[in-house]
Parts: sequence; structure tokens; C-alpha cells
Amino acid sequence: MSVTIETFMDRLLDYEAPRVFNPWRDYGPGLDIGPEAPRIRYANLQRYLELRRQAHYLFIAEGLGYQGGHFSGMAMTSERILLGHHPEVRPEEVLGPGWDYRRTSNPDSPLLKGTQRALGFNEPTATVMWGSLHREHLGTFDAVLWNIFPFHPYKEQGLLTNRTPEGRELGAGIIYARGLMELLPQAQVVAIGRKSAQTLQKYGIPCDCVPHPSMGGANRFKAAVAALFRR
Repeated sequence: MSVTIETFMDRLLDYEAPRVFNPWRDYGPGLDIGPEAPRIRYANLQRYLELRRQAHYLFIAEGLGYQGGHFSGMAMTSERILLGHHPEVRPEEVLGPGWDYRRTSNPDSPLLKGTQRALGFNEPTATVMWGSLHREHLGTFDAVLWNIFPFHPYKEQGLLTNRTPEGRELGAGIIYARGLMELLPQAQVVAIGRKSAQTLQKYGIPCDCVPHPSMGGANRFKAAVAALFRR
């Protein structure tokens, strides 16, 4: 059976594992705005994919983070971008005009910091990634962002932590990466970071690679993305 956005999303909903938050099915009491939060994130991702059926680039990092896709429902995309607080990128570049742009984090949660309460969560990788897409005129719908492990792996301390996906989790995530590649057969796969590239290559997925923008690598990442698009 060929993969459709609907069947792909259904497969995502099925996944559950210890110390893993599935943003499209799981509800975080106190941290989420309410039980409707997973439905909002599900609708965001569905819309995101529908707008990018003809995308020519598929960027894949390693694992979903709590500051990004956990609350937005989209890899390397933060609430702050959706709410119009990115210095360059307009929300319409993510989900198009007329969309109901909402946060799913609870602004009244005592676990959130002041700026997180006021503006939503912000992920540095997302800020750099979307800025680069915008400058290369790809913020609107010619690139899809993803993670090998598309769910949020967290530490024992709680949901507002990140941990590196384990080998078995990356193995499970490859199934979804392959499904997304079926949805986007014309897309060139680009690994974000060496660890992502090594994992994709381990499972026989050819890819280009750009440096990860974290840990002081933002300028190298921007230069590599610009070079990739200008081949």
C-alpha cells in the first residue's frame, strides 16, 4: 500500500515507549494548555506536510527537542516562530495564510520561564534553520524538516529535558524516515550533523550532510546550506 499523509500520520500516532513523548498523541498535564494540545500539534504537522508535497529537500536531524517539535508538532520548528517572534520568518512561511496559529505550552505553568510564558518556547536550532531557509527563499514549502527519531526522548527529570536517542529508537525512527521519503520521492535527503549522517548511511540511506548549527556551528551551517542550494 502506498504511503499517504493520512497513513503516515496514523503510523506516528501508534508509537509509544518509556521516556518518550509522542507530541501528536500524548498530553502533558500542567505543561500543555489542555487535552486538545495533541490535536493542535497533529493538525500542524498534517498541514505542514500537505503544503510541501512537492518539496525538493528533506533535512533530517537526530531527535525531537522539547523547545521545538514537542510543542509545535513540527521538527526544528518552535512555538515562537509560529507566534510571529522570529526576527526574519513570518508564520505564513510555515503553515500558510489563514491558519489558526496557536501555542500548546501552558503559559501559566510554573515550570516555564518568563519569556517562555510570554512568547512560547524557542529552540536555537529552529531559529537558525528557518532563518537559512528564509534567506535561500525556501522557507515557503520547498523543504521539509524531520528527525530520524521523530518523537521527543527525555530524561528521568521530566519533559523539559532532552536526551540522545538510543540505538533501538533510531532504528525504529528509520521506518518513519523511509515513509516520509516515499511521500517525497523527489526530495534530496540532507543530514544535519555528522551523527545524523552516520545513522542514515548505516541504514543505507544516501544523503548530503551539513554541520549542525548548535555548539557554535551556526555560521558553518549557514554557509553549507547556501552552498547546497546554489549547486
